[in-house]
Amino acid sequence: MFNRSDPSFREYQLRRTQHWDEVADLLEHWRGWGGAYHKRLERVYAYLVPPNKRILELGCGEGYLLAALNPSVGFGVDLSSRMLHRAKKLHPELIFVHADGHSLPLDGTFDVVILSDLMNELWDLQAVLKEIRRIVHPRTRLIINSYSRLWEIPLALAEQLGLAKPSLSLNWLTVQDVINLLDLEGFEPVRHWEEILFPLPIPLLSRLFNRVLVRLWPFRLFALTNFIVARPVRAASFERGEPTISVVIPARNESGNIPEIFRRTPEMGGGTELVFVEGHSADSTYEVIEREIVEHPERASLLFRQPGEGKGDAVRVGFDKASGDILLILDADLTVPPEDLPRFYEVLNSGKGDFVNGVRLVYPMEDEAMRFFNIIGNKFFSFAFSWLIGQNIKDTLCGTKGLWKQDYEVIAANRDYFGDFDPFGDFDLVLGAARLTMKIVDLPIRYRKRSYGTTNIRRWEHGWLLLKMLLFAARRLKFI
Repeated sequence: MFNRSDPSFREYQLRRTQHWDEVADLLEHWRGWGGAYHKRLERVYAYLVPPNKRILELGCGEGYLLAALNPSVGFGVDLSSRMLHRAKKLHPELIFVHADGHSLPLDGTFDVVILSDLMNELWDLQAVLKEIRRIVHPRTRLIINSYSRLWEIPLALAEQLGLAKPSLSLNWLTVQDVINLLDLEGFEPVRHWEEILFPLPIPLLSRLFNRVLVRLWPFRLFALTNFIVARPVRAASFERGEPTISVVIPARNESGNIPEIFRRTPEMGGGTELVFVEGHSADSTYEVIEREIVEHPERASLLFRQPGEGKGDAVRVGFDKASGDILLILDADLTVPPEDLPRFYEVLNSGKGDFVNGVRLVYPMEDEAMRFFNIIGNKFFSFAFSWLIGQNIKDTLCGTKGLWKQDYEVIAANRDYFGDFDPFGDFDLVLGAARLTMKIVDLPIRYRKRSYGTTNIRRWEHGWLLLKMLLFAARRLKFI
């Protein structure tokens, strides 16, 4: 157990307090060359953290990063009283607390907790993570960035030349060291990656190195800072009671499958509602759904006519109208069996993931379930999007997905970042979840061939559209 009365610890903290007080005095008349580096950090954090969140930053310094994130409530904690004096003058709208991260005098919970260039300074990172674990809720994100040891000599040289703020001896923890400590204190990494190759304010070079080359091997191996985003393990265990489920079913020219949907979709959790969104069918799909609702009064069911076009529009209508705590998508063609839906529910309810994505490419498919070039296209896009979002996603185009409605509402509120670019709905959800650092879990299922009707997918036309979407998303997600 961590011993706060350890004389060595107390001496360590005192030396660092005095050091950063002196640096605070230095900042009255000196800024160094770190401005470009910190501006880049602000851009990356602004991408990761939506505005209007409750944010806690440990080791906040002058508070510039915290202020740049436009929090609804922003708390900054630092050992240096002189740093906090400057922070309060610069950012009076924020709350600053003179405290030690090893013993946080805070109550309540935060949506985001930030340790930016602090981890290398801490006496005991595990003890600090234990303190943070007290003040998180199921959807809290812990974001850490810290220097790579490859930069130990360049940083020391920059200090000697008066170009960087002076520092004391640092811990040099690897990414794997940090992941191990996170695991010990009940956190799991959602993703980790490298940032910043060129920390100098030279516009064209910094843009090329920090937005493009740092994403590519082998350049990323030489990055200045490592980022890790983590979540509380088994976050849903915080929830109370059995959640309710809404199964959203876009349906266009699927009249022959509707009775099977009512018969085969299982009841889950605290109750299951079927939300049909009918999309301008040429057959009697709408009338069949109406008839089945009447014939199955025991099933909670809703029916809406789709106002727009495309599956993406239908999914958004269904999600907005659904009342369940958990939202699942079921394609009305029944190529994914309704009997598999409890697996999606279990992943979410257990807290093993925030977003569940069905995968058709693990088990063998039934004959004629998917054409050869469709399989090739799916594999290409799964590889491309896995690289793009920094998480493994084996099948981006499987229609069956699931997430908590509370998380979907955050995705929808931040949809303007990507715009209305996705007629399918899959990428709108996957990219939105990735940007909000939700943990995406692949769930293998067996893909069946159609028993009624024909596919609405136009292979070559939609493939070209997907490629354009990939390039657009790369600019908005990867090369920020």
